Amino acid sequence: MTHLVLGYPSMEAAFAIVETMVEEGVDLIELQVPFSEPLADGPVLSRANHAALEAGAGVDLCLDSARRMASSFPTPFLMMSYYNVVFRRGVSRFAGDLAERGLAGAIVPDLPPEEGSDYLHAMHDKGLAPILFFSPSTPDERMRDISSKGGGFLYCVAREGVTGAATSFAPSAADYLARCRAAATLPIAVGFGIRSWRDIRFLSGKADIAVIGTSATKAFEAEGLPGLRHLLRELSS
Repeated sequence: MTHLVLGYPSMEAAFAIVETMVEEGVDLIELQVPFSEPLADGPVLSRANHAALEAGAGVDLCLDSARRMASSFPTPFLMMSYYNVVFRRGVSRFAGDLAERGLAGAIVPDLPPEEGSDYLHAMHDKGLAPILFFSPSTPDERMRDISSKGGGFLYCVAREGVTGAATSFAPSAADYLARCRAAATLPIAVGFGIRSWRDIRFLSGKADIAVIGTSATKAFEAEGLPGLRHLLRELSS
């Protein structure tokens, strides 16, 4: 699964990025609605959020762009943003917006499931997947509870902190992913710090989905679409 910030560096560029991702065989794509305080994002994605907002990438424009992408490509798309965006729009309206535009679900990293019953009900009612999170500090019992409330897959954060920094996939990471697998009733995805084919190789057999976010943005910033294409081919090899 790849990630991009809608509107960065422009909406047309975002569409071209998605097109490249689809051509390179990406299985899922996470579309981020930019937000002024992206608390889970590291410096690279935070900068992309702020640049997109300055360029005018509001929620309605992002939803229109997401509709165009979902209608143009067969790849499932997920919307990602922070709960303030959902709350201000209204949880029922937000879920309806996603369903109407052909999206598969949403990722809202700052909404604990204990405080998100209205959101979870609205998403399930529309047949959408509310993606919930595990972290290395999540107890096994809470993992099982989270798994019962989510949909689509469980997003296993590889380490504490924000996106972008390198992750050391040490033996403790294998133990953590084994706990995730034992507790989950859904497929598991791993994100935060996946950068190379070595990381993918480590995750093989331990997880179902590898999430590529900051690395994809950095590759595009450094070398444009050819750089992104090269990264995706290297990871999938």
